[in-house]
Amino acid sequence: MNFNPRKKASNIILLISSFVIVSLILWNTNSFFKNFKEEERLKMEIWATAQLELIQSSVDQELGNLTLKVMGNNTSTPMILVNEEGSIKTHNISLEKAMDTVYIQRKIRQFESENEPIHIIQEGELLETLYYGNSEVLNKLKYYPLALLLIIFLFGTVIFFFFKTNKASEQNKLWAGMAKETAHQIGTPLTSLLGWNELLKSEKINPDITKEIAKDITRLETITDRFSKIGSIPDLEVHDIVKETEKAYEYLKRRSSKLIHFAFSSEIDELPVLLNPPLYNWSIENLVKNGIDAMKGKGNIAIQIEKKGQFVNILVSDTGHGISKSDFQNIFNPGVTSKKRGWGLGLSLVKRIVEEYHKGKIKVLSSSKEGTIMQISLRAKV
Repeated sequence: MNFNPRKKASNIILLISSFVIVSLILWNTNSFFKNFKEEERLKMEIWATAQLELIQSSVDQELGNLTLKVMGNNTSTPMILVNEEGSIKTHNISLEKAMDTVYIQRKIRQFESENEPIHIIQEGELLETLYYGNSEVLNKLKYYPLALLLIIFLFGTVIFFFFKTNKASEQNKLWAGMAKETAHQIGTPLTSLLGWNELLKSEKINPDITKEIAKDITRLETITDRFSKIGSIPDLEVHDIVKETEKAYEYLKRRSSKLIHFAFSSEIDELPVLLNPPLYNWSIENLVKNGIDAMKGKGNIAIQIEKKGQFVNILVSDTGHGISKSDFQNIFNPGVTSKKRGWGLGLSLVKRIVEEYHKGKIKVLSSSKEGTIMQISLRAKV
């Protein structure tokens, strides 16, 4: 069962929109990078022209201010000039590194891969070759898309956790509200039933009838107590897990069809665990009822308790049709059910009781056509 398809569609639209926006930003950044690189290329060509003018000038010839300004203003782009004889000059590279021939040769190969070298030619003769790298600004700009992606990712993560927390908070409020309202709604007729039962006793009605009514009233009181605890943080006290599990088992066994064969076994005689008995018993009941539904009212239900280190495992198995492996996690989500008229809240409720209230774990231990084994793990009180 899937709830709120409109919300799902809006989430998809939001995701696609975010992808388009990020793509446009990256495309725009890439275009800006290319334009900036072309501007750098143009500056280097102008610098190469000024260098040619310097080469052509005689010793006593005075250079124009423009040539000197062009050559003196470029203080950020690293350059290596190699003349036809193999002599090397460097610009904007530290003197120490310029003296290292291995470093210079490595830089020439790097610059050649970053930018196409500029050949300084006079009357068809190659005088010098200018190798230049990316300026500091261009290098920083090159990593800007990665920084942008990182920022977007971090922002998206914050938004995701915000909505997730907000959704969880809304679900908690919904659970609490529904639980308290249910407990309140049951409480009113329950009080009335108690009064009517006492009246029936005074009328000397068959005591077996009033006894059965009292049992049902007790059951309703238990249900009311469970819902009231779901609506608030329940108190946990030390209880014997074997005794509490067996109590839930006996109750279910007495009230189930004769077509269901029950079995109970435990490796240990007793083990103290921090529990809220009404909620824990409710979890066992939900697991057993799910198993009975999977078996269509006929088959075997087994409850087994085993000690594993500091934990105790409660295994509830059935001989139903099984669960597909892809649904092992999904079945605990609210609204997921295989029943045509189911609400899909049973296992979600069990997960909430076990993991949120008792700080334990619940999972599908195994499942096949022969049946399913559900496992609850709780920490033993040592």
